[in-house]
Amino acid sequence: MARKNDSFYFDGFRDSAGHALAAARLLAEVMHDYDPARLRERMDEMHRIEQEADEIRHGMMDELVTAFITPFEREDIASLSSALDDVTDRIEGVLLRLYYDNVTAMRPDALQLVDMMVRSCEAMVQLIEELPKFKRSKTLRGHVFAINQVEEGADRLFVEAMRALHTSGGDPLQVFAWHEIYAHLERCTDDCEHVADVVDGVVMKNS
Repeated sequence: MARKNDSFYFDGFRDSAGHALAAARLLAEVMHDYDPARLRERMDEMHRIEQEADEIRHGMMDELVTAFITPFEREDIASLSSALDDVTDRIEGVLLRLYYDNVTAMRPDALQLVDMMVRSCEAMVQLIEELPKFKRSKTLRGHVFAINQVEEGADRLFVEAMRALHTSGGDPLQVFAWHEIYAHLERCTDDCEHVADVVDGVVMKNS
């Protein structure tokens, strides 16, 4: 079991990952049942999630400054906290672009990408759940592999989606808007993979 002092950080990581997954599911819900008239309202919901995630990270960083004992190196705690927060920030960025680029209709391949992003966040949550027992976990590596697999699939889908976008001959403003949206969706899976990389580094240093 993690020492009592360690539980604060592991709980913070778990809460941060949970907020990222909540943001991912909200974005998927918005995109699958797309209603441009409700985007402003859904942005407020998303921002509440993002603000709560920020508060979790700030609390962890405040504690880290004065902590005497930490479960692993301070720099790694800060890196993992930041990486988890980046996932939520990136997801909010997708929703913001749908709003300010005035996207009026959803594209099917964007729905595939957002579903992959949700799967990546789900695997990330499972990975973070294993973190307190990282020295003896038998499933942690499997979660890292699952995140990597989703990211590779998202890369392939991103290339095909961008190809279809730029060969469709559509409205140039919408082409530009979707270029940014696709890029941000794909980077969400990159951000999840970065979380997995940080966790991998922690395991390697402490095994």
